[in-house]
Amino acid sequence: MTSPYLSQEELELLVDIAKEAGEAIMDIYMADERGIELKDDNSPLTTADLASHNVICRRLEQTFPTTPVMSEESNEIPFERRSTWSKYWLVDPLDGTKEFINRNGEFTVNIALIVDGQAVAGVVYVPVTGKCYVGELTQGARVIHQGKSITLVGNTAGKRAPVVVGSRSHPSPELAGYLERLGEYTILPVGSSLKFCMLAEGKADLYPRLGPTSEWDTAAAQAVLESAGGQVVDYVSGEPLRYNSKESLLNPWFVACAPGVGPVVE
Repeated sequence: MTSPYLSQEELELLVDIAKEAGEAIMDIYMADERGIELKDDNSPLTTADLASHNVICRRLEQTFPTTPVMSEESNEIPFERRSTWSKYWLVDPLDGTKEFINRNGEFTVNIALIVDGQAVAGVVYVPVTGKCYVGELTQGARVIHQGKSITLVGNTAGKRAPVVVGSRSHPSPELAGYLERLGEYTILPVGSSLKFCMLAEGKADLYPRLGPTSEWDTAAAQAVLESAGGQVVDYVSGEPLRYNSKESLLNPWFVACAPGVGPVVE
């Protein structure tokens, strides 16, 4: 068996870091004033994003001092510098900021370990429910909730018409042609990186993303899904989604698939 990228003890530390960040988010979520402002691209930024970012970066730098950290809230790192990284942390401190603002609970804390461009380990924590999804490619995936740890081996293939998860906040007009090729299907709108987690749990089959995402939006959840036996592939090439290979931090269009489910790509 391949040596693990992270030990069980290190994965537990990641879970603890994500939960601490989630607590910082919930302190603000439960308050009346959430301190919303707009970034340069007019996307919303809340005090909760920054609180979570500060917790995660501080804890990662203390625990793994030799591994660089790139977070959505500190992503202005030149490619000439980060291209030298063979291993680094890729963090989205609050994925689903619009879900946070809309108070529907579908937002997550995301921490991924990237090795040679591949998302090899990840934690996706849901502060409102307390669910934590954990994946490491050599050790599989599990969900931790209410004191129980359940292995994720979700496989919905052949049981029914495919369930397709999509974004609540970022619908894409290009999705129509993709869905037409599927024939019969059911659409399930879900926010943030929870879409990947539903595939890993076997609650859905496909997540076609034919619109823009950033690398921190997908890395942790891709690690969870692929650790459960699923896949995330480039919509055009069919190649696995990879990280830190170019100056832009935007992902190509992609399709994520539950274990046992094949993608429909160009």
